[in-house]
Amino acid sequence: MTQKLDNNNNFRHVLPIQIRFNDVDKFGHVNNTVYFQFYDTAKTDYFATVCKDVDWEQVAIVVAKIDADFVAQIKAGDHIAARTRTVRIGNKSFHLEQDIIDVDTQEVKCRCMSVMVLYDLLHHQTMTFPDSWRESICQYDGLSDGRE
Repeated sequence: MTQKLDNNNNFRHVLPIQIRFNDVDKFGHVNNTVYFQFYDTAKTDYFATVCKDVDWEQVAIVVAKIDADFVAQIKAGDHIAARTRTVRIGNKSFHLEQDIIDVDTQEVKCRCMSVMVLYDLLHHQTMTFPDSWRESICQYDGLSDGRE
């Protein structure tokens, strides 16, 4: 079953993804493990866009849980993009929703939900979600305060 979505379906962050030669297996489609690299690329760009004041020497964002639904194959010649948005913000974690779509048809190829945790690299422990990040993300993604 394929899913087709209207335009960006409330995703403001959309990053075109280039399919590399080594992403494609002998069957002519992108290997499922590569999808997570696409999601990581989009996460990096999302945070560079939304939270510009992050000191990556002191703070890390780590994946605590990730679930992916592989909806349709991605083939070597497809034009794809990864869409990213925050759907919930807690005290030390937040939930990201991501899709990989065919930009020509808007067909969803894969959908991913991740729980991300903030980690203080200096003190080697989780950290509280900064208010400035919460405000930036809520404004960017149109959340009231990010809490469910």
